Amino acid sequence: MKLIFVTGGVVSSLGKGIVTASLASLLRSRGIKIRIRKLDPYLNVDPGTMSPYQHGEVYVTDDGYETDLDLGHYERFTDITCSKNDSISSGKIYSSILSKERKGEYLGSTVQVIPHVTEEIKNFIKKSTNKDDVIICEIGGTVGDIESLPFLEAIRQFKNENHLDTLLIHLTLLPYIETSGEVKTKPTQHSVRELLNSGIQPDIIVCRSNKKISKDEIQKISLFCNVPSDSVIPSYDVESIYQVPNLLSKSRLDDLVIKKLHIKSPKKKDLTKWINFEILESRTKEDVNIFIIGKYVHLKDSYKSLYEAIYHAGVHNKANVVIKWLDSETINSKNVSELLKSACGVLIPGGFGNRGINGKIEAIKFARENQIPFLGICLGMQLSIIEFAKNVLKIKNAGSSEFGNYKNNLISLMTEWDFQNKKIKRTKNTDLGATMRLGSYPCHLKTNSLATKIYKSKLIKERHRHRYEVNPKFRFQLEKKGLIFSGFSKDKKLLEIIENKNHKWFLGVQFHPELKSKPFKPHPVFLSFIKNSLDYKNE
Repeated sequence: MKLIFVTGGVVSSLGKGIVTASLASLLRSRGIKIRIRKLDPYLNVDPGTMSPYQHGEVYVTDDGYETDLDLGHYERFTDITCSKNDSISSGKIYSSILSKERKGEYLGSTVQVIPHVTEEIKNFIKKSTNKDDVIICEIGGTVGDIESLPFLEAIRQFKNENHLDTLLIHLTLLPYIETSGEVKTKPTQHSVRELLNSGIQPDIIVCRSNKKISKDEIQKISLFCNVPSDSVIPSYDVESIYQVPNLLSKSRLDDLVIKKLHIKSPKKKDLTKWINFEILESRTKEDVNIFIIGKYVHLKDSYKSLYEAIYHAGVHNKANVVIKWLDSETINSKNVSELLKSACGVLIPGGFGNRGINGKIEAIKFARENQIPFLGICLGMQLSIIEFAKNVLKIKNAGSSEFGNYKNNLISLMTEWDFQNKKIKRTKNTDLGATMRLGSYPCHLKTNSLATKIYKSKLIKERHRHRYEVNPKFRFQLEKKGLIFSGFSKDKKLLEIIENKNHKWFLGVQFHPELKSKPFKPHPVFLSFIKNSLDYKNE
């Protein structure tokens, strides 16, 4: 088994996740079996209870684990299905260690960072990897952060134990100084020096830059950072993240990795799918305005998978999707028509809490009454039911138990659900973290429904992340007035998809379809949503 570690320096948000996913895709195209893992230094056990403004979106795996958003990149770029073992945080490491210590598994030893924490990190990295040829581990944060030191020490130990099977790739920034017209290499030198202070020499340096890197600059990095000049790889800014695999292939990053690790490639590299997608991206496209209404709209990473799913669908529909982000707290009955007058489609994403709820309901009402294509995801679906109950059924005091004490709760807290073949029950002492319906579940679709036409199937599997469900008590009243329930759980107890028979394209889903969209295989819900938004524009 070969190990590749990807670290970052100089500044955060350089794109380690994209580089990691791209490299994995390039190696996988050669028939090499890949496993990708994210190691995050924060002390939270997982990102499930963290604010999207702090950490971006929470990505959910098939097996029901809340993970870092980079796992979304891994799945989208490689078509590998990630699992709970592929997301490792310091909190998860320390939680495991403390549990073992309490059980007496250390036999009275003083528990220390070395060897106990580092050994636990190494065990997590190697867990369930017997069938893989290469494990690629992305280290979160920036080199020099105190939180990352145990992970760097674990890497040093791996390197020392078997240096021929371990490779370190360091991603840095080469800033361009406009006034002098120069690309500066000094920040990269300092970043590598931080690694050296941890006892680690990088094997490859990937340099992020928005300007051409000269041979002299490459030679300077090579000299001062102690790597061969052919191991300094430029990574230039591109218009789309989906151009990065081709970019890194042209820079021979994958060739270099294979050479340094002495990997035998089962087949010749095939980049056809990436080349074809770039061609699709370059086609002339028609603009279509999609309004996304939420409460975390000021940070795009809060809805990362949603953004990518819309982009995939846009490319395959020959549409340039212009996303209009609207803070739901700014919307009311008086301004909604003005704010949404240019909308070709309206989307309400998932979320938690009651902040901005009224604005979202006003937007749903406007879309429903004006025949604008509407997609509600998770909370968006629940709010579309509440809106229908309020304005069509005229149910007084209609709401959700999540938002307060309403007389008529059309949405109620789940107290019992299935998870990994176990029955989970909620009590008043149940924690917030990981206490939801999480992961992939089957959904049975109603014959001749919009959902069936979209999926071209009567049985689907989608990923969930929610504590609240539709109260079936109101089903008959809602259906009588034109709301259609077209998707159900296996036992028929949970109502998972809604439609509106009096609307051209109106869909609400309890699950998160954005988590399964790929650039080469866009999710059918988003494909249909964007197509119908285009049709609406051209009516």
